[in-house]
Amino acid sequence: MSSIKCHRFEGKVAIVTAATKGIGLAIAERLGVEGASVVISSRSQENVNESLVYLRGRGVKKVEGMVCHVAKDDHRKALIDFTLSKFGRIDILINNHGINPVFGDMMDVSESVWDKLFETNVKAGFLLTKLVMPHMLKVGGGNVLFNASFGGYKSFKGIAAYSVTKTTLLGLTKALSDELAPKGIRVNCIAPGVIKTKMSKAMWDGNGEESQKDLATAMDTPLGRIGTPEECAGTVAFLVSEDASYITGETVVINGGGHARL
Repeated sequence: MSSIKCHRFEGKVAIVTAATKGIGLAIAERLGVEGASVVISSRSQENVNESLVYLRGRGVKKVEGMVCHVAKDDHRKALIDFTLSKFGRIDILINNHGINPVFGDMMDVSESVWDKLFETNVKAGFLLTKLVMPHMLKVGGGNVLFNASFGGYKSFKGIAAYSVTKTTLLGLTKALSDELAPKGIRVNCIAPGVIKTKMSKAMWDGNGEESQKDLATAMDTPLGRIGTPEECAGTVAFLVSEDASYITGETVVINGGGHARL
């Protein structure tokens, strides 16, 4: 059971995409233990089922889930319909999904891979936002959050194409926030550095804690370690809560001080 005592999301309904592992699962848990009704999605029904069992065991009382390939129009619409059928409203959308199907020089990335990257990492989140907007307006507003990456600020060798899509999310966050603010919908973004997840495992899975410290040193991280999904989830919970009611269009870098700004 979680030790979180806040209840900032009682009566709220949240959708979290790619929410069966890593940062997405941690976000779903954090919102749920703070009282939100949560819908999780993944490309795998098995992963959805396992995560529902996990979340309910962690004290998330109101959680449902379904398969959703976010790059598919019919799946996006089905996710919205499913959420409304289960909980009757939508207050929060967490666009957590992202793929990186290629590793190597950017000049070697094919057109089809570029299309796949932008279709999933950028276009899908925008289209989901477009779908939830009218339902948020019905309840007086809402919150949209994108999970970008520190790579959106500093491209890393081998994943430059992926990083470009994350840079795009920074701009999308700002553009959407300007347009949706008058409607009572806030749009913010997080840009995590290296977080201890399956997606980044190749970067930190060496000789245990020492390997992780070495990586943090190599990446000039003042806190001297890599981050956790739970630390990302705490930031997200703040941004989509009323505690951040005067914040929109912002990207919060979660990188152990490695991108601290004046």
